[in-house]
Order: sequence, then C-alpha cells, then structure tokens
Amino acid sequence: MRREKAKIPASSMEDAIKVLDASIPNPTQGLPDPVFYFVSRLTPLVNVDLLIKDEKGRTLLAMRNDPYAGKGWHVPGGIVRFKETLEARIQEVARTEIGVPVHWEPKPAVVHQLIHEKRDVRGHFISLLYKCFLPSHFVPSNKGLTMDDAGYLMWHERCPDNLIVYHEIYRGYIDERA
Repeated sequence: MRREKAKIPASSMEDAIKVLDASIPNPTQGLPDPVFYFVSRLTPLVNVDLLIKDEKGRTLLAMRNDPYAGKGWHVPGGIVRFKETLEARIQEVARTEIGVPVHWEPKPAVVHQLIHEKRDVRGHFISLLYKCFLPSHFVPSNKGLTMDDAGYLMWHERCPDNLIVYHEIYRGYIDERA
C-alpha cells in the first residue's frame, strides 16, 4: 500500500516543517488543501456529522459530488479544526451547509471509525453523529442549485437509495421516525 520512503536527515525535516508552519498562519481556520491532504495520510481525521430531523421525522440531506465520496446524498458534516470544540464545529457546519443554526443533543448518537483500506488520502475518520433538529417549516434556500448540484438540500421521508457509501452506516438513523 505505502511505498518505501528514503531516509531524510532530521535537519531537512525540520526545515520542511518550518516551511509548512510559515504557510499556515492560523490552523484554527483550517488548512490549505495540500497540507490537509498530507495530514490525512498521517493521522485519523475527526469529524461531526449532523442527523437533522424535523418534527415529522424527515431528515435533511445534502447532495455531494466529489472524488472521495462520489455522487449521492449525505448527512452534512465537517472536520474538526485545531482547538475547535465539537459544539463549535456543529454550529459551523450548520451555518455553512444549512444556512441556519440547529438544536442538537449534546452527546453523539454514535461514534464510528471509518477506514478506507485502499486509500491513504482521507482514508481514516473518527465520525461522531449528532442528532439535530430544525422545524418542518425550514425551507432550504438552494439558491442557484439544482438537485444534481453538490450542496443542494432536501428533506427526505425515507433514506434515499443513492446515499453515499460512507454514510450507509447512518441508514437506520435516517429511516428512524422518532
């Protein structure tokens, strides 16, 4: 899976780390993509996923389309930043992906470890699923998006067939009516 790497003198690694440090002014705001993907090859990523329900039992899902997860519906979520609380990440995901704050249960409904055996980049996640609530009168804006566009939001009565493979672990929670 991994190719053998040449021995690098410690001083060269320290120089490389200095270059990385200088290129990341504030890691609490996230990392540049090349650094993020590099880090994802070294350590598991911790993320929160938001199971957003309304009083009718429907689940709010977002369309996704990227080279890592493919195309399909998914539970909104995001990677926890350095020194960011889980609570802050929940609300930031709600703000950026949904457009409004959500109410949530303080303890995760489930914690999953996801390991993609054939991929090193973005290949290991610790995922915390939080049950969240929005009222049924919430209507996603979906400004300028079609149902095929990444980020399109829609309430679902049942779990759709085209759920991304990595969120199959949540199918039972999505179908739950209570």
